[in-house]
Amino acid sequence: MTTARRDTYTPQTLLSVAVRVFNERGYDGTSMEHLSKAAGISKSSIYHHVAGKEELLRRAVTRALDGLFEILDEEHARAGSAAARLEYVVRRMVEVLIAELPYVTLLLRVRGNTETERWALERRREFDHRVAALLKAAAAEGDVRGDVEVRLATRLVFGMINSIVEWYRPDVRGAGEREVGDAVVRLVFGGLRQSG
Repeated sequence: MTTARRDTYTPQTLLSVAVRVFNERGYDGTSMEHLSKAAGISKSSIYHHVAGKEELLRRAVTRALDGLFEILDEEHARAGSAAARLEYVVRRMVEVLIAELPYVTLLLRVRGNTETERWALERRREFDHRVAALLKAAAAEGDVRGDVEVRLATRLVFGMINSIVEWYRPDVRGAGEREVGDAVVRLVFGGLRQSG
């Protein structure tokens, strides 16, 4: 385990270290002592920049959520057929997940035990609902299957995408970001597209 050196310490370094430790130990299993040791700084130095570990959690999950919500504001997510927008959103979700892997991993592991976790879960539900609305619109336009219930299809799509955090490692040779995005889109839309 590499620790951050004092002379290179920044609030961003601390956040990065906190996310790593939260992912390794679990948020509830992480103390300020764990964070100070991993960062190579004193607890008082941490408190100089943040109120505590929940503020670090809030910053981390906000980074992940902002990345996901920004997708919905991009031009290709707002213009065109619902199916084309949905395909774009699915591909971009994979890209954001991989680009922000530690942060999204943490987001997917929050359970609602703190105010920040409950807030994050509510924001995730909001994002899920917006993607589900796109899927519903694509079904109404006749571009995707209408014989699979929208909530079930949405959960299956999110399940496939979210599982990436469990196996994808950027430092290991294998599928890159683009290949993973292409594979997810092929699998999702191969099964969802209305045939004929």
